[in-house]
Amino acid sequence: MEGKVLETIRNYNLIDEGDQVVIGVSGGPDSMALLYILLDIKKVIPFNIYVAHVNHGVRGEAANKDEEFVRNICKDLNFPFYSIKVNMYEYAKDHNMTGEEAGRKLRYDFFKKVLKKHGRGKIAVAHNKNDQAETLIMRFMRGTGIDGLKGIPYKRGNIIRPLLEINRDEIEAYIGENKIDTRLDKTNLEPIYNRNKIRLELMPYIEENFNPNIVDTLARFSKLMSIDSQFLDKLTKEAYIKVVKKRGKDSIILDRGKFSLLHMSMKQRLIRNALEEIQGNLQGFTENHINSIIKLFSQGDTGKAINLIHNIIAKISYGDLIIEKGRLLERKDYFYKLNINGSTYIEELDCYLKTKVISKEKCEINFKNRFIKYFDYDMISNCLYIRNRRNGDRFSPIGMKGTKKLKDFFIDEKVSKEERDSIPLVVAGEDIIWVLGYRISEKYKITEKTKNIIIIEKQKIY
Repeated sequence: MEGKVLETIRNYNLIDEGDQVVIGVSGGPDSMALLYILLDIKKVIPFNIYVAHVNHGVRGEAANKDEEFVRNICKDLNFPFYSIKVNMYEYAKDHNMTGEEAGRKLRYDFFKKVLKKHGRGKIAVAHNKNDQAETLIMRFMRGTGIDGLKGIPYKRGNIIRPLLEINRDEIEAYIGENKIDTRLDKTNLEPIYNRNKIRLELMPYIEENFNPNIVDTLARFSKLMSIDSQFLDKLTKEAYIKVVKKRGKDSIILDRGKFSLLHMSMKQRLIRNALEEIQGNLQGFTENHINSIIKLFSQGDTGKAINLIHNIIAKISYGDLIIEKGRLLERKDYFYKLNINGSTYIEELDCYLKTKVISKEKCEINFKNRFIKYFDYDMISNCLYIRNRRNGDRFSPIGMKGTKKLKDFFIDEKVSKEERDSIPLVVAGEDIIWVLGYRISEKYKITEKTKNIIIIEKQKIY
């Protein structure tokens, strides 16, 4: 297997002679295999190895034992060892992220910090061919474009994935043949997360009933999409140079005439380029944002503008199409009555709010999705509505006695001023029962006395 990984490293230029390589090691089979394989490859391509381990603080003593296990391995192999203990779910809550997003950010931030200590080099992580297949299926189900379908890259910046050509069976065989000790995270064997369900339930079902080689099939598909994506990126850069009239730190001005002649696919990619150039990334921007900008640029008149997230504005000025950071546009208030046991379309948010009343005994609660919440239906005596904030709004966040100003709640949750008007509120009469994406009301939470539950879910339109 070492030869196969060495070939991947050479084909994709993952490691150069003399590199400082930080290896993320959890103690599981994948990362332990990566560690020992790179130890062998180090004899062919001289480079330095450092091991970094993140204790996510969610598995108690088991996580502490994982950390100690990796520490001892590094002591035996005489590798520098770095570790950090974090609280993944607390970080997720503080930064309005899912636990998975928070864990990923904390890991890579730590790995980058370790690498910076030793100079330029690479961060090696243990994603394998099965991870690639699972990622593609997750993206299929969420809805993604060609850039998403290229899957996990072999190399992005200084992050490398030498095991992407290796499947999980090969890794387990390597671990067994070389008698390498590993640690088992038992949560990986439980179908409690979407990725685990795909790995433990969906993939075996596909292999048994449709395609026994689905992992290899998806890996090939990923490479094909990557080739097409690279070609489109090249065309986009060429078109971008022609269409951009002026660029500054906080604004991009496009030529409306030239933009209008482009194919829709190229228009979407150009808009993403402009947004990424202004903001530094595309975090938070959805397909709906991109399409709303294109619609404005294609159909709008001079002076028309739309307010996007992160205080970014798209507007038209005669022959110019402008995307810039700027002052917030005047907000538009909205107020909709929710259909109980049905769906309500919210035009300003371009989404549906779906509600369902069910007995407590029949309700299976999913605490992982922050856009699905559960309330004591019998406590709700008024009709339910959705609206944006008003002056004087007060809220009783779950876990708190009494109320506080909604403004103070947003400050506590580190919500920027620019975003506060866009956050929807579900209300019963004058009571705010849910600040969407954040917390529910203490007054309407489910208790032991609850008999009927109303489920409220925000659903995107794809």
